Amino acid sequence: MAKSETDMADTALKADERLDVTEGTEVYRDFVIDNVYHSADAGDIHYNVYIQESYDGSKPYALYFTLPGYEGLYFQGVAANIESEKFGFEAQKYNDEMIIVAPQLNDWGETSADQTIALVEYFLQQYHIDTSKVYGNGYSGGGETMSIVMGKRPDLFTAYLHVSSQWDGEYEPVVDNRLPVYFAIGRNDEYYGSAKTQRAYDTFYGLYERQGLSKEEIDSLLVLDIKEHDYFTGRNTPNEHGGGGLFAYDEEIVGWLFSK
Repeated sequence: MAKSETDMADTALKADERLDVTEGTEVYRDFVIDNVYHSADAGDIHYNVYIQESYDGSKPYALYFTLPGYEGLYFQGVAANIESEKFGFEAQKYNDEMIIVAPQLNDWGETSADQTIALVEYFLQQYHIDTSKVYGNGYSGGGETMSIVMGKRPDLFTAYLHVSSQWDGEYEPVVDNRLPVYFAIGRNDEYYGSAKTQRAYDTFYGLYERQGLSKEEIDSLLVLDIKEHDYFTGRNTPNEHGGGGLFAYDEEIVGWLFSK
């Protein structure tokens, strides 16, 4: 029998009944929404979370963090991120033993990057997580934030999907940690263009070459996927930046992330 929304919220409360968290009391499509982690160092961090009914802490689960674009930030409204973007829902098709966290932050810079790191560390400490299966994606402004996160703490993650954005973080720590990164963007993205993504990819590639990696080794760590306009129009989406949301449904792209 399927659980009611109240039952699912109660399950999440029992799993997360801690003084440093104010648990959400409402559910949207199986996500318990508007939880708040009260970090001593990073302040209050709002997040929505999907925890499978099967999770009881007896075995390690994968962990996935998805950061939204501007339209999904907290001031846009509780759960605006998961209402407007589908990465957190489509991810459920790839692993039925994975906790999915959709933070709602307030900007796309250093503050939000530090809050994301604090929240990742919290989940790693408080839940039974398979540290070889910790994934992240960032879309648009969320990609800017996540690139900063990756530049600061690539050791926390297994692989990262950078969607319709620009790279604002450091490069060398990502390379030193051999963190796989997939860049996906439209060639004529109306907000960022694709040249910045190309430069980020080229920078990473050059750093790997200087470390002596072969083309095959680099290609296993680094993917550049610039979509032509017909990718979007063929899916009834004329806008390439907004069309980045389509990547959530692309099995080649998202499948790459969860195959790592």
